[in-house]
Amino acid sequence: MNLDIPLSVPFRHRVTFTRGVFDAANATLRSVLASDDGLERRLVAFVDSNVLAANPGIPDRIRAYAAAHPAMPAVCLVESIAGGEQAKRSMSVVDRVVEAVDEHRIDRQSFVLAIGGGAVLDAVGFGAAIAHRGVRLVRMPTTTLGQDDAGMAVKNGINLGHKKNFIGSFAVPHAVVCDQDLLTTSPDWSWCGGFSEAVKIALLRDPELFARIERDAAAIRARDMAAAMPVIARSAELHWRHIALGGDPFETQSARPLDFGHWLAHRLEGMSDGELPHGQAVAIGVAVDTAYSACAGLLDEGVADRVIRVLRELGLPTTHEFLADSGAVMAGLEEFREHLGGQLTITLLRGIGSPVDVHAMDAAMLKRALALTSRAS
Repeated sequence: MNLDIPLSVPFRHRVTFTRGVFDAANATLRSVLASDDGLERRLVAFVDSNVLAANPGIPDRIRAYAAAHPAMPAVCLVESIAGGEQAKRSMSVVDRVVEAVDEHRIDRQSFVLAIGGGAVLDAVGFGAAIAHRGVRLVRMPTTTLGQDDAGMAVKNGINLGHKKNFIGSFAVPHAVVCDQDLLTTSPDWSWCGGFSEAVKIALLRDPELFARIERDAAAIRARDMAAAMPVIARSAELHWRHIALGGDPFETQSARPLDFGHWLAHRLEGMSDGELPHGQAVAIGVAVDTAYSACAGLLDEGVADRVIRVLRELGLPTTHEFLADSGAVMAGLEEFREHLGGQLTITLLRGIGSPVDVHAMDAAMLKRALALTSRAS
């Protein structure tokens, strides 16, 4: 007997941008969490320690919001967890989420709320994905990178040593809620870092978005919300559209176009033992792959210079001392191939909004690209 049938499972991927998410008059959380079916639902919340330090009233505001809205789940726990890349360095956050799900009887109709940057969303999300084989996860990203990219993803995970996201799962979040007000307390390095992903997606998909970033780079770096929020929201939409409508949300194929610049970014993060933040590592990776595109004759060098200039105007690096070790850098290509599976596939550029896949990179050409990104830096 041979049984063979295509299997598709419907998911709903909901993303909302708002302001003042914990204000009683804001109905966003109620629409995500409340239910009028009479079933008992419960909620545990995990808050990035860095976010909690800057916003110490969050636990009380969550409880007050739940009390103000009927049919909200019972808030059983609001707990601080290690923020930043520390959250992904071991199973400790994951284990704590699983323990809390068990302790507070969070069933598959109840909720885990993750509030924090991308690393916290990844680690808490992994715990939520493996407890009961998956409980409902609500993400509340609090960083630029979380709101314009990471929060849109349908994957969770932690690192294994220097290997980025080696352990993890795919799971569509119940909802993603982005509160503009939570961005105001992030440090400047974090604010700037997230815009590397906006530049990346603009280069791949939206020349008009790149032109907007190029025009408003100084205002964005200065944290002008009128200039920044349209870029963040458009970047989020483009990432969301690729995941929801691109045909490969769980990344079963070898090509992964949204990882433009990421083969090197992941390598640099590992080489720096996580000291180089993801956003800054992506900026370097985007700069190098753009420069390589020019060195390979695919992209006009003047366009590559514009991209590098924009990244710098956003306060982002385009080179790093670790790039001097070309052998260690090149080893990142095989590591990236193993992570994707199948044939090595690297996305380069023919023009802004015109990506192209290649299946090899030349070491000598890469050295020229590295020199180009460090020129006048």
